[in-house]
Amino acid sequence: MKYSTMDGLIIIAGPCVVETEDMVFETAQTLKEICQKLKLPFIFKSSYDKANRTSVKAYRGPGSEEGLKILEDVKNRFSIPILTDVHSPGEAVRAAEIVDVLQIPAFLCRQTDLIIAASETGKRVNVKKGQFLAPWDIKNIIDKFTSTGNTNLMITERGTSFGYNNLIVDFRSFPIMRSFGYPVIFDVTHSLQLPGGEGSCSGGQREFAESLARAAVSVGVDGLFMEVHPEPDRALCDGPNMIPLKEVEGLLKTLKEIYQVIKKQTI
Repeated sequence: MKYSTMDGLIIIAGPCVVETEDMVFETAQTLKEICQKLKLPFIFKSSYDKANRTSVKAYRGPGSEEGLKILEDVKNRFSIPILTDVHSPGEAVRAAEIVDVLQIPAFLCRQTDLIIAASETGKRVNVKKGQFLAPWDIKNIIDKFTSTGNTNLMITERGTSFGYNNLIVDFRSFPIMRSFGYPVIFDVTHSLQLPGGEGSCSGGQREFAESLARAAVSVGVDGLFMEVHPEPDRALCDGPNMIPLKEVEGLLKTLKEIYQVIKKQTI
């Protein structure tokens, strides 16, 4: 098995996109303190550019130069690993100079050149399964990625397209994808999106975050991905499905307890 060396339920969390330095620092510090208290392995996430937006007028982030500088400052200031999205082979090479985990967005998960470039950096890479893929289709992505010799791979489930402006989580996907031997992460908050549901932007149903997270941990996942913001209703991107920062500790405490029960049953 090629499972992560990180011990425990992996938490990948942070704001959807870099907005201000102060907001990113506040969120990173608070999440680090919570995960240290609960003894959960933590990776901070945020994007410097969200290339896939519903509207051309939507906020995308500060861009690679400023965004990567802020993420580097977070990494150095709080001594935590950093994850961010990349959208092209050139971006993968540049971001790998700073961040610890590269993430390939769901809509780009079949882009061979991008997967190979990310793999060739030698970094750990998190590939989000496209909303249009069956769970067994992920094997082809794994084969592309590992063709370079890099096996530092995680696969993330983020829901499957279900009619118009809606996603659904098929919990069969977790054991299917885990059977390929790599860590499987559940993207709690993007699974709650209503893509394009607000016309010029996506909607979301954050009220179901705890229910879906509980279910995923119960079925068996290696980690959780969740977007978190101090004030989601004022966020510049993905606010409707982000989890308020003040609610994270209670949620993670519950999820850790479920994880420990499940882990005991599988030993």
